[in-house]
Amino acid sequence: MAAKKNAPPSDLPKLAAPAMRALNRAGLTSLAKLSQASEAEAMELHGMGPNAMAAIRAAMKRARLTFAK
Repeated sequence: MAAKKNAPPSDLPKLAAPAMRALNRAGLTSLAKLSQASEAEAMELHGMGPNAMAAIRAAMKRARLTFAK
């Protein structure tokens, strides 16, 4: 499947398709938007697993962002 031509570049790490679909459905399409959600809220999304959360935590740490409390 080809990438969407008009889609803005994402700063999200490369994640498995189920995790990416879950984030997109929830409107969490960037690390900044993810930082407005709690870690528990992100983990509750269907398709999010421990590997995806570890990658997101690492990307957020590099970007100096944290999950909401």
